[in-house]
Amino acid sequence: MMPRVGFLGPHGTFAEEALLTQPDLAAQELYPLRSVRDVIVAVERGDALHGLVPIENSIEGTVTVTLDTLAFDTELLIEREIDLPVSLNLCARPGTRLDDVTVVLSHPNPLGQCRVWLGRKLPDAATVATNSTAEAAEQVAASARPGVASIGPAFGARLHGLELLANEIEDHPENETRFVLVGRRIPEPTGHDKTSIVCFQREDRPGSLLAILQEFAARSLNLTKLESRPTKRSLGDYCFFIDFEGHIADELVADCLRNLAAKQAEVKFLGSYPVAGRGEVRERRAAAGEAWRTASEWVEDLRRRIVPADDA
Repeated sequence: MMPRVGFLGPHGTFAEEALLTQPDLAAQELYPLRSVRDVIVAVERGDALHGLVPIENSIEGTVTVTLDTLAFDTELLIEREIDLPVSLNLCARPGTRLDDVTVVLSHPNPLGQCRVWLGRKLPDAATVATNSTAEAAEQVAASARPGVASIGPAFGARLHGLELLANEIEDHPENETRFVLVGRRIPEPTGHDKTSIVCFQREDRPGSLLAILQEFAARSLNLTKLESRPTKRSLGDYCFFIDFEGHIADELVADCLRNLAAKQAEVKFLGSYPVAGRGEVRERRAAAGEAWRTASEWVEDLRRRIVPADDA
């Protein structure tokens, strides 16, 4: 039976577009689902081997539903990340003019990414949130109501027979969305990897976050993300999402996580996985790892020279 990969659907979303950039995933059975949570549940139940969901956008920031679901509602792990350049378009049924548009549908993130453009070009149009850009296009295509448009990729507009009324309407030209592939495995290290964790403070005290961060600084582990989110336990109680360079198989990373869990915080591991990036990251990690091994060998040599009391 062909493996199945779930994604935030329906067909025509940016998630599907990102999925199709990966030959191994594109060769699987594609399984569109209505929400991020539905994708996660499908993998948990075994209805899909993997699931692809958005986690971050360069304009709007974190997709909080994805972060919260990974932190609080599942034990699935991140196995890969995919960065997709995003170009947003205003789409409508053939014959619709820009001046006709009174309602704009899309996922909340693209609506936020086009906030300035909408305010300038369609100041009186109402915005309606949908589960995905493709669902918005699907609703516009099926609607008999005049003046309804959607924001989404040209890919999705074509699938639903819509025309592009305006191209590249995002407020910032360098627009990218990061997607993560979730499953149950930890991929082997590539030498250019990222680890994601959540830290829950054992107690709220002055310097507790600094103590957590010092564990990374002491080992030259470069943080690529630090974000606080409510723990859902009580008002003012926050946890910290941390991404940093390295893989759980690396000695430095393993040592850091051991110390964090033993001394500083409750730690939830979200995954170690390959990322795209620059070559000097790998070189920096290799140099730090070699320095750690040299120091470790020095300490072990000293410990081997300890003389038992009976032999003194």
